[in-house]
Amino acid sequence: MSRQKFDQAAADALAQAISEIEKNTNAEIVVVVRGRSGSYRHADYLFGAIIALVGLIFVLFSPWEFHTYWIPFDVTGLFVAGALVSSRGDWLRRFFTSKTFQQKAARTGAAAMFYEAGIANTSAENGMLIYLSLLERQMEVIADRGVLKSVPPLKWNHAVFELKELAKDAEPGKLVEGLRSLGKLLAEHLPATGENPNELADGPRIELK
Repeated sequence: MSRQKFDQAAADALAQAISEIEKNTNAEIVVVVRGRSGSYRHADYLFGAIIALVGLIFVLFSPWEFHTYWIPFDVTGLFVAGALVSSRGDWLRRFFTSKTFQQKAARTGAAAMFYEAGIANTSAENGMLIYLSLLERQMEVIADRGVLKSVPPLKWNHAVFELKELAKDAEPGKLVEGLRSLGKLLAEHLPATGENPNELADGPRIELK
């Protein structure tokens, strides 16, 4: 599972990569890895309802005899069990949720984090967020005006595309390499001047629950 890969060792590797990148650029990078960006109870309830319906059909058409009194309790139990199973498995939540919902959840989570983490408040407007949401297999990259003004749009769009591709099979090692590739671009167009204070923590925020 992708979640298990983002352990303390992964956090340390990401923090080191960010620190090395920021030695060569005035950009300030914040990496956030989340287990999910939205509430997927609707998917849990839908799967629970399907399991309960299958169970009810089995009871109604089964050659075995079931006590009518217990049927509502059995169906309710199946619903709860199905919802619980779905809540423990990202693949079920993805299957029962539209891509549009997943993309919107990731974008909303990233936009909120951009302000919550203070990335929008750097003095030189040079903060940027790399936001990876594992359940949705989505990555969002949000940069402040100072970064966007410095990096040519074509190169920036290509770099963002390459980073977003990593979300399809998220691994810490691939993310570190993607960050280093981005770091070279930032060092080229937004080099370190030695005058920009480090206003944001280098360590990534990993929230898997």
